[in-house]
Amino acid sequence: MAQRYGGKFSPDPAANEVEAEAPPLVEASFKGRAPARYGARINVLFLLPVIALAASFFQPVAGMVTDMAGAATLLLAAWLLRDGIRAEDAYEERKVARRPAIPRKIFSSVLTGIGTGLLVFGGQWNALTAPLIGAVAGGLHLFSFGLDPLKDKSLEGVDHFQSDRVARKVEEAEKLLDGMQDAIKRAGDRMLEGRVEAFQDTVRTMFRTVEEDPRDLTQARKYLTVYLQGARDATVKFADLYARNRDAGVRADYVRLLDDLEHNFSARTQRMLLTDRSDLDVEIEVLRDRLNRENLVIDR
Repeated sequence: MAQRYGGKFSPDPAANEVEAEAPPLVEASFKGRAPARYGARINVLFLLPVIALAASFFQPVAGMVTDMAGAATLLLAAWLLRDGIRAEDAYEERKVARRPAIPRKIFSSVLTGIGTGLLVFGGQWNALTAPLIGAVAGGLHLFSFGLDPLKDKSLEGVDHFQSDRVARKVEEAEKLLDGMQDAIKRAGDRMLEGRVEAFQDTVRTMFRTVEEDPRDLTQARKYLTVYLQGARDATVKFADLYARNRDAGVRADYVRLLDDLEHNFSARTQRMLLTDRSDLDVEIEVLRDRLNRENLVIDR
């Protein structure tokens, strides 16, 4: 007996209702993201010490040891420079921030000079030329990449103690976000990595709101500590479990958790903005009343 065909593309509406629609894929979001600064230069700074290290094996023992020490010093300098650039970018992005605890870029320039001097000394054994070339290399490195931020950044007119308190809380919250990002990479799912990045963008919007008005920290404290720590811990447990069995149900539960968290963070941020607007309206009304008491008429 013939049977009517039904499916996703069938003209029969009832057949369409039977087949469940597949959930939309979550795409990685690159909104607001910029390429890493000095990316190509830093990669070259990692490559050159490796070449020098390989070439050192073809020299006598004394020269080999000296060149190895120079190459290792240059590798350390490149690593410090990369971290220093990242710390500076994070500093510039925030409206309230503390200066980096370690001036990595300055240390990187010093180590670059030392490493270059060791390489020159190992090749020429000239105690006068090596320090001069090393000093020039360190100076050029500092000129190319600049200094680290050397002072704290805060909003004008905001108490320094309050700004410092906000900066500490934001730094602690950023560490939780970094731990969350590191954990989700272990799951081996690019779509989930993009979903976590989208959640982090929402959280950082709250960061910027709190930095603009430190009074909002009281409202956001639980979100920046308890909820973010819970999100980080849940991500760690999910990544370990999902990497073993690739359970689609567990993945769906985790995505729903991210949706709920993102909705709540966004709603709290909007409420803080509304509170700030209400405070501004009150200040405007108070100022108008004071001016009116001075026999000035202010149009409302």
